[in-house]
Amino acid sequence: MGTQSRVQRRLGGNRAALFVYAMEGLENMAFVANAVSLVTYFFGYMNFSLTKSATTLTNFMGTAFLLALVGGLICDTYLSRFKTCVLFACMELLGYGILTVQAHFHQLRPIPCKDVAPNQMNQCKAVTGGQAAILYAGLYLIALGTGGVKAALPALGADQFDDKVPKEKAQLSSFFNWFLFSLTTGAIVGVTFIVWISTNQGWDWSFTICTIAVLFAIIFISMGKSLYRNNIPKGSPLIRIIQVFVAAFRNRKLQIPQNADELHEIHEKERDDNYEILKKTDQFRFLDRAAIPRSSTGATTSTTSGPWSLCTVTQVEETKILIRMLPIIFSTIFMNTCLAQLQTFSIQQSTTMNTKIMGFKMPGPSLPVIPLLFMFVLIPLYDRFFVPLARRITGIPTGIRHLQRIGIGLVLSAISMAIAGFVETKRKHVAIQHNMVDTTEPLPISVFWLGFQYAIFGAADMFTLIGLLEFFYAESSAGMKSLSTAISWCSVAFGYFTSTVVVEVVNKVSGGWLTSNNLNRDKLNYFYWLLAVISVLNFGFYLLCASWYRYKTVEDKHGDSKDNVDIAQV
Repeated sequence: MGTQSRVQRRLGGNRAALFVYAMEGLENMAFVANAVSLVTYFFGYMNFSLTKSATTLTNFMGTAFLLALVGGLICDTYLSRFKTCVLFACMELLGYGILTVQAHFHQLRPIPCKDVAPNQMNQCKAVTGGQAAILYAGLYLIALGTGGVKAALPALGADQFDDKVPKEKAQLSSFFNWFLFSLTTGAIVGVTFIVWISTNQGWDWSFTICTIAVLFAIIFISMGKSLYRNNIPKGSPLIRIIQVFVAAFRNRKLQIPQNADELHEIHEKERDDNYEILKKTDQFRFLDRAAIPRSSTGATTSTTSGPWSLCTVTQVEETKILIRMLPIIFSTIFMNTCLAQLQTFSIQQSTTMNTKIMGFKMPGPSLPVIPLLFMFVLIPLYDRFFVPLARRITGIPTGIRHLQRIGIGLVLSAISMAIAGFVETKRKHVAIQHNMVDTTEPLPISVFWLGFQYAIFGAADMFTLIGLLEFFYAESSAGMKSLSTAISWCSVAFGYFTSTVVVEVVNKVSGGWLTSNNLNRDKLNYFYWLLAVISVLNFGFYLLCASWYRYKTVEDKHGDSKDNVDIAQV
C-alpha cells in the first residue's frame, strides 16, 4: 500500500497537466472556430434560411454541452477519464472528417444559391435526403465527441493534483486557471486563423485543419499516458442516487436515530485507500432513512440488506451534494443566455459598424476575439498576482471561495449587459445623426465600441466558468467527479436553449422590440437593459442559493472531520 502511494506521488503534477492543456487548446480551437462561423456555412453552402441556420447552430451548440452528461456517466461508471477522452475525441475526429469530405466534393452538397442564375432559382433548394444525413451525422458526431471530452478532460487534469496535500491543493486551483488559458488560446486561433481560412480558402480547408487539430489533440493526450493518475470507475452514480431515494422511501416509516453512529457506514477495515467517507449533514433529513439498518423485526440493528434497501451515509450525502448543487447551476443559466445574445445580436451590430482597423477589415465571426484577448491577459494576472495576494489575506488556497468567484462573474455579466445597452444607444444615435437609419452602409462608428461589453463579459466568463468547474469538481464525491463536471457545462447548454425562448417572449410582450430586420429601428438597447435588470434579480437568487449551500465534510482515516466551511459565504 505504501509502495502504491509512492508510485502515485511520482505520477501526476504539472508535467501530466501539460498534455491536458495541449489537448484542450487544440480541441477547442476547432470547436470554437465552427461555433462562430457555421451559420455562414449553413446559409451559403447548405441553402438554409437565416432563421434555420441560426437555429441549427444553436441546437448544435446546446446539444454539444448537454452531451457532456453522457461522457461524465461513462467516465464515472465504465472507463477511466483518459480512455474516455481518447474515445470521444475519436468520435469528434470522425465527425470533422465527414464534414471535410462533404465540403470538398460538390456532389455531396446542394447547388449554392449564389451560383444559380436568376432564371434557374427553382434549382436552389436546401440540403435534403442523403446530403442532409451526411451533414447531421458529421455535426452530431462532433457534438457527442466534444461533449465527452468536456466532461472527462477537466477532471483528468484535476486528478493529477491531490487536494489532501497542501502544495498540490494550491496547484489544483491554478490548474483550472491555466486550463481556461489553454481553452482561450485555442479559441483565439480558431476565431482568427481558422475563420480566415474558411472565408478565403474554402470550408474544405477549414474542416481539414480542424480534423488535423483534433488528431494532434489525441496524439498529445496519449503521449502523457504513463504520467497520469487514473481514476478507478466506481459504478454508475445515477444508480447510487436512485438507490438512496428507493431505500429512503422503503424506510419512510422508520424513526431517524439521534445518534449518527447508528446509521450504516462502511467499516474502516472494509475501506480501500480511495474510499471517501462523507460526514452526515442535517439537510434533506428524509434521505437519512436510506441509511437506517433494520432487521426483519424492524429493530435498527446491523443487517445484510441489499443496496436498494440500505445505503451508506456517504452514499446518502453524495445524493444530498448533487441536490444542493442544482440551485447553483440553475442560477448561472441566465448568464449564458446573455452570452448567447452577445454571440448573435452583437455580431449583427458589428455588420452595421466600421470594422476596419489599421487598414485591416475584421470579419464579423472574428469579433469574439476581443473578449478572448482580454481573458488571455487577465488569466495570468489573476493566477500569478490576485490569487497569491488574496491567499495571504484569506488563508484560502484558492484565494477566494468557489462560490465567491462565481458570484463576481454574475455581477460582471449584469454590468456587461448594461454597458451593451448604452453602446447600442450611441450606435443608434450615430445612425440618426448622420441620417443613415435605413441605409445598409457601415455607420461612422468603430466596431471596437463593442469591445467594452465584450471585455467585461470576458472577465465574467473567467470568474464564473472556471469557478463552476472547480466548484463542481471539488464538492462532488470521489465517485462522481466527471458527472459533476459535465453538469457544470449544462449551464452553458441550457443558456443556449433558453436564448431563443427569451427573445421570442420579449418580442411578444414588448410588441416587437426585435422584429424589424433593421437594427437601427429595433429596440435592442431596451432588450440589453432588460437583460441587465434580470441579471441583477438572478444574482439575488444566486445569493440565496449560495448562502443556503453547505460545503461537504470529509472524514480522514482516523475519523476526524475535514470541513471547508459550514455555510457558503459569498
